[in-house]
Amino acid sequence: METVLRPVIVVGASVFLTVLIGWATDVLLRKADERHPETPLWDLLRRARVPYQLVLWAALLRGSYDEAELFEEHRDGVGRTLTLVLIGAAAWLVIRIAGAVVETTYSRYARAHHDAARVRRVRTQVTLIMRVVSAIVGVVAVAAMLLTFPAMRAAGASLLASAGVLGIVAGVAAQSTLSNLFAGLQIAFGDMVRIGDTVVVDGEWGSIEEITLTFLTVRTWDERRITMPVSYFTSNPFENWSRGTPQMTGIVFWQLDHSAPLEAMREKLRDILRQCPAWDGRASNLVVTDSTANTMEVRALVTAKDADDIWTVRVAVREQMITWLSAEHPYALPRVNTADAVPPPHRVPSPDRHSLRKAYEFPRTGKS
Repeated sequence: METVLRPVIVVGASVFLTVLIGWATDVLLRKADERHPETPLWDLLRRARVPYQLVLWAALLRGSYDEAELFEEHRDGVGRTLTLVLIGAAAWLVIRIAGAVVETTYSRYARAHHDAARVRRVRTQVTLIMRVVSAIVGVVAVAAMLLTFPAMRAAGASLLASAGVLGIVAGVAAQSTLSNLFAGLQIAFGDMVRIGDTVVVDGEWGSIEEITLTFLTVRTWDERRITMPVSYFTSNPFENWSRGTPQMTGIVFWQLDHSAPLEAMREKLRDILRQCPAWDGRASNLVVTDSTANTMEVRALVTAKDADDIWTVRVAVREQMITWLSAEHPYALPRVNTADAVPPPHRVPSPDRHSLRKAYEFPRTGKS
């Protein structure tokens, strides 16, 4: 009877204590979240209850397994399995807690600062920090799992002896991966590009959607995703329209006839901008920038608070100005001149052949 009750009591007590402690912890976190709704820390910690309960269960069962006297012939295997579960669950819990702390810190920073560029920079940094922490914790957990096997501990000395050779071989084999890894850290802390920045890469206009330690994703204006290695951004030039202040200046060009009403176009430009919510009111002008034999180039300069608004202002000004010119001043639009050439002033027309013949012809008389 004792051989049956002992394992049931040990295992049942471990499960009961795990559920009880997990429930009590969840209640405390829920009350803390209700008392402090301004911080998401407690709600984020509640999401870690699964690895937390798994750590409790594995620790309690591993510590009391010898008292259960269950599967005596497989004691070492069961004990090692519980140890592996405990290490994996502990690593999972550490990653969840670190993620909650980092996310809370970022949320507080985002609420306290209204500079979008600085907020995007911190978001990029904390994202890459979390990836580094997760990678380090994962490597340490795997190493700890391997060290639970006696054969791996015995091989440790030989591995350390050949660490120099292995390091050289690994460095040569993973040269591209390591360069991307260091490039990712350089991007995160060098403030070269941030999540949410508007960039132009290889002629493609888009925004940074994701940054990892090895690759970067650009979301283009037409909903495409371009995945590029982060080392590209440390070794090639690219346009970052969000660096510094997000304010931008845009230009619109028209090819018009020389008779275009420039003053009326300036008045119309001001009217268009007053009715355009995307214009920030900083600057605007309209000038002639070039002239050819048939047309002249007219340029309008407008401003907006960011890249998205400058696109809206440019297309609105271009469309409404062309519509207004077509309706009110159609002569200002480019056209092919098919009129007869006008001779220069004060020039006598050259006489034709008939008049010359008549002028030099002798008058005829009746005499021979």
